Amino acid sequence: MPTLYRKTAKGLIEIETRANRLPPRLRSLLILVDGRRSDEELRRTFPQQADESLIALVGDGFIEVVSVADSAPAPRTATRPPTAAAPTRPAAPVAAASTMPASLPPLTEFSTLRREAVRALNNEVGPVAEALAIRMERAREWDELRPLIDKALGLIADVRGRAAATAYQQRFVED
Repeated sequence: MPTLYRKTAKGLIEIETRANRLPPRLRSLLILVDGRRSDEELRRTFPQQADESLIALVGDGFIEVVSVADSAPAPRTATRPPTAAAPTRPAAPVAAASTMPASLPPLTEFSTLRREAVRALNNEVGPVAEALAIRMERAREWDELRPLIDKALGLIADVRGRAAATAYQQRFVED
């Protein structure tokens, strides 16, 4: 599964100022990261030690994972019937978030929901959520994503407070 990376604020500052004095190999790869090239493309462009270099750049906070894309679309299953967009619903307490939605979205809606859930998580808590965001991006169906959203709710509540967690829950969890 191809992974997309983008520069963080720290990475953009490094490009402009060379403040951290990255080795030429890492700096060259950092310049190539643009949020559109997959890790596979970066490996072809930068064949020597690409994986180690990407790991180093992520670990040092110069780049972050944008998404982990499926290389082939997953087959539709009977457990996810097509539905209309999710209706607006009243706020529910964060503790009750473990309920399954009444109707599960089709794959295209699931992919959009998953992508938006990851983006919202990253916006709320930033790099603290990187490992959880990667796991969420790898989820292929609602049953895999749902417990990760519960973890995201807990993390958001811890970092940003209950109100932010409730807003996240209203957006991504149907009662």
